[in-house]
Amino acid sequence: VQLVESGGGLVQPGGSLRLSCAASGFTFSVSTMSWHRQAPGKEREWVAGINSDGGIKNYVDSVKGRFTISRDNAKNTVYLQMNRLKPEDTAVYYCKSSRPSSWGQGTQVTVSS
Repeated sequence: VQLVESGGGLVQPGGSLRLSCAASGFTFSVSTMSWHRQAPGKEREWVAGINSDGGIKNYVDSVKGRFTISRDNAKNTVYLQMNRLKPEDTAVYYCKSSRPSSWGQGTQVTVSS
C-alpha cells in the first residue's frame, strides 16, 4: 500500500491550494478515503472524508464551505481543494485509506503573509 501526497506549499491568507493523494497497492475504489492534518504542537485531526463512490462527503466544521474533497477512481487519486485559506490551516496534511488502513507521508501547507 502506498499513498503519496502532493500539492502543499506556502500560500497567503485567502489563497487556494489543491492537494492530491495518489494511491497504489490496493483496490482504491472500495476504500473510504480521508484527509487529516497536524499542526505544530497539536494532535492530528480529521479534516474531511469521502466514501468509495464519492457520493458522501463530510467535513470538520472549521473547513466547511472552504474545502472540498473529491476522488477520481479511474486515477486512484483523492483530492482536497482548499480555498480561502487561513493561517490556522497551517499544518502537515495527510491522506488515509480505510481498506486497508494506511497513511501517506504528509505534505506541508503553510498559510502566511
